[in-house]
Amino acid sequence: MGRALSRYLGQDFVDSDEEIQRRTGVTIPHIFDVEGEAGFRQRESAALCDLAGRNNMVLATGGGAVLMEQNRAVLQQNGIVIYLKASVHHLWQRTRHDRNRPLLQTGDPYAKLAELFQQRDPLYCQVADIVVQSGKQSAHVLMLHLVDEIETFRKNKC
Repeated sequence: MGRALSRYLGQDFVDSDEEIQRRTGVTIPHIFDVEGEAGFRQRESAALCDLAGRNNMVLATGGGAVLMEQNRAVLQQNGIVIYLKASVHHLWQRTRHDRNRPLLQTGDPYAKLAELFQQRDPLYCQVADIVVQSGKQSAHVLMLHLVDEIETFRKNKC
């Protein structure tokens, strides 16, 4: 969604996970294997701090970026934060075959998603300027809805 939104807005697109992989030269699962989640979260925070200063950019963060208070502050202070909220079922549908999500490589990825959602949803709601349900609508319809929400947010902020 971030790529489509950035194209529509004429802005650069950056995925923080891709940026971490570019910086390290290894995959996210490899970082988790070698450094654990704590090591990955440190790298994620460093990347977010570096990226936050850029202008004219749509930034997609990894799902756990909101776990650290400093990350939430950096996001809130440097742009409009959008939470694309989805049900656990929809998240499971999207991620069930993805082997690049270390936290979901468990015997019961659905239960893990439910646990992560319960932990992260309140944090996303806390930090988000805009919350949009990202259910079954097409990517194009969702992107146009996001553009409307962004325009409304900007008008109301002034």
